[in-house]
Formats: sequence, C-alpha cells, structure tokens
Amino acid sequence: MLSYLLPESETVEIVLRLFIDFLGILAAMAAGRSFASSWSPLALVIPSSLALAAALHFLHYSLFTEDPSNGLYYYLVTWLVMLVFAALGYRAKRALQMGSQYRWLFHTEGMFWSHRPHA
Repeated sequence: MLSYLLPESETVEIVLRLFIDFLGILAAMAAGRSFASSWSPLALVIPSSLALAAALHFLHYSLFTEDPSNGLYYYLVTWLVMLVFAALGYRAKRALQMGSQYRWLFHTEGMFWSHRPHA
C-alpha cells in the first residue's frame, strides 16, 4: 500500500511499525500524565488505553493491510502495553505532584513517595 511512497522493503515496514508503536507508547504515557495532573483516579486510564490500542490497531490494519480476523489477540497485547505505559506515566506524574504539593508530608523517590519522618 505504501509502495508509491516508499521502496518495497521489509526493513521499511518494520521501521514504520516500530515507529507507530513508539508514538502509541508516548501517547499512552502522555494520557496517564494528563489524568494524574487533573487528580483523576487511575481507573480512567483503562478506557483511554483501550481507545489508544484501537487507534494503533486501526493504523496497523490500514497501513499494512493486516487481516482483522486474527486481531483480537494482538489488540489485547497492544492494550496491555498501552495500559502499562499509561499507568507508568500516571504514577510518575502523581509522585511528582505529591512531592511538590505536599513537601512537608512526603518526599519523592523516583516513581514513589513516602512520608517524611517527624522531626
């Protein structure tokens, strides 16, 4: 399908697939960070990752003419990957928020926060 734009090569197709997946992972992390920045619950990451997985599945189907009948397994795998990266983005932003907005109570240690000891 992309033969008029790019030369026929398996390498080009693999690079494009990986690039699309990389952009999907970045979008999942951004969605997780945006839910955390508005103090929304973590459960809202689930429908957004479902939508991102559907969008990635559609892009793979439309650009690379994949067979949609065997797509349920790959859709679930894509959804789990999007869910994990969205949750990581959510957790990273929430740890930053807890450390900066409640610095008298918590200190941030990477993606985690813990209570400050009483002096």
